[in-house]
Amino acid sequence: MNKTFKLYGIIFIIVMVILAILEFSKNEVTDWRKNFDTEKKSPFGLYVFNQEAQKLLGDTIKKITVSPYEYYRFDKNPKPHNLLFINKNFDDESLNKVLDQVSKGSDAFLITENLYGKILDTLKLTYFVQTNYEDENTLKLTDSKFRKDSLVLEKFPGRFGFKRIDKNAQILGSVESKDGNGADFLKIKFGKGNVYIHSEPLFITNYYLLKPGNEKYVQDVFSYLPKRETVWFTDSAVFKSRSAMRFILSNPPLKYAWWLLLGGLLLFVFFNAKRKQRIVPIVEPLKNKSVEFVKSIGNLYLQEGDFHDMMAKKAQYFLHRIRIDFLIDTQKLDEDFAKKLHLKTGKSQDKINEAIALIKKGSDPYSAVMREDLIRMNTLLDEILN
Repeated sequence: MNKTFKLYGIIFIIVMVILAILEFSKNEVTDWRKNFDTEKKSPFGLYVFNQEAQKLLGDTIKKITVSPYEYYRFDKNPKPHNLLFINKNFDDESLNKVLDQVSKGSDAFLITENLYGKILDTLKLTYFVQTNYEDENTLKLTDSKFRKDSLVLEKFPGRFGFKRIDKNAQILGSVESKDGNGADFLKIKFGKGNVYIHSEPLFITNYYLLKPGNEKYVQDVFSYLPKRETVWFTDSAVFKSRSAMRFILSNPPLKYAWWLLLGGLLLFVFFNAKRKQRIVPIVEPLKNKSVEFVKSIGNLYLQEGDFHDMMAKKAQYFLHRIRIDFLIDTQKLDEDFAKKLHLKTGKSQDKINEAIALIKKGSDPYSAVMREDLIRMNTLLDEILN
């Protein structure tokens, strides 16, 4: 095992030990933020409500992740239904669509502490803030048959209620504290339908729904809605991120694994970069152009038509090869030369004699040389050499 792998192993062991110490020494921290998220199991998430919504609302529940404006833009005349919003804001265009549906016979249920602007003016309502800072409020319903089904908020209750109420509004519930009482649950007639507003969304969070007895108050509140299809706008105009990174970072074990992976990759790149040499460029070897040169010269002679000169040069090349390869004297091209060449090459005597005659003809400056002589001599000399 080389030093590099040993170093990698030591670093990996150190990192794992540190992570293990952090994991076993950490204290579980409860997230008390009011997130109202249907996927969160924290105290003020809506995971339990999301699981029990079918029992509470009955009939059909349709979860919508677009704004009311986008949803009703294509479905302009749906049947009367229920609209549910939990601590969500929507723009003026979406509000107009919601009120239009309510005026046609639908019922909108707003469970929120974030009412402001146009909706308050349209419904002629005024918010108030309690001055009581004791962490305990009691939610009650005004109907006598529900008076026993109250719900106590002892963890971070909101301090919002309604001060000025229109004559078309009916008080369905109130909040009681040491500082006094105030309306927190209203029913407002609007056209053919109704708008229900509850100013304390904590009562449907995980923390309070899991407490024994609180489910009665929640059932009573939702009993005011007619038994029909409910469109739940889980997001108004803001979409939740569903990316893989959001899921990984929201789970501590996956988050630790993710950071460990990134750290390991960085270490690998850091140490591996030093060991890598830069790429050596491939240098192509010089090509032998001799054959191409010879072909070019040959084509040139062929185009000029000087067959006599070409035969002479071919003969000189042939005799040079005979001297180098077979060690035969080429000064005299006689019978002795022909016999030695026959013995050295194994070629027939007739072909050798014919080749010698053509060589002498090409070497004689006064002989008449034809194209056919050049072709025949070239063929014979190549056969003898090969």
